[in-house]
Amino acid sequence: MISAKSSESPSAGAPAVLPKLPVTVDTRGRVRVSKEQRREILAALTRSGESVPRFAQRTGLKYSTLARWVQVSRRTQRPKQPPQLRLLEAVVASVPPGPGLPIHLPGGARVELQTNAQIPLVVALVRGWEKSC
Repeated sequence: MISAKSSESPSAGAPAVLPKLPVTVDTRGRVRVSKEQRREILAALTRSGESVPRFAQRTGLKYSTLARWVQVSRRTQRPKQPPQLRLLEAVVASVPPGPGLPIHLPGGARVELQTNAQIPLVVALVRGWEKSC
């Protein structure tokens, strides 16, 4: 059962909860928990391996309350790292015969290599753009 830790008596319609869940119910039947109690409940959910709806039903907690706790917990646990820029080196043995080798650059720019001799020029161009960004 939900433990009524407050001085007020719990409402008659309070749902049944497993005895080990550390929750408090006020006179209106609302579940009141501290941050530590919330962490304990979320840890119990993780250990159980059950889905959030199943755990909520089994424990007597409202699904919407438990789902919100899970959502907030996941949001705060995510590492916030900026996306990393990845540069890849392209090794071209030779430029294929035909119209040339098109290279599409960020921002919609396009360079077309006609001969192998143009490769150092494109490398210098890209490095120049890197320095200006």
